[in-house]
Amino acid sequence: MDRTPPVRASTAGLPQFDPAAVIIRMPEMEAITGLARPTIYKRLKDDPDFPRPVPLSNSSSRGAPVGWVLAEVQAWVRKRIALRGEVA
Repeated sequence: MDRTPPVRASTAGLPQFDPAAVIIRMPEMEAITGLARPTIYKRLKDDPDFPRPVPLSNSSSRGAPVGWVLAEVQAWVRKRIALRGEVA
């Protein structure tokens, strides 16, 4: 009989991040929301509840890098999940 202890995943030694202070980029935004890039930009234009981007440079030109606050994206997803049971 094998007496080897089970292997357990451990977070010891891994940094812990505050989602309110983590900025994600477009690939993570797409993965978390399940939306494609064009849909994300449409939501930014049409949906006042959609998380607003954070500029990552001083440039205001088109194509300037942006990111989103992870906690805000997670809150938006949770809200969408909560709304699925409601009938409009």
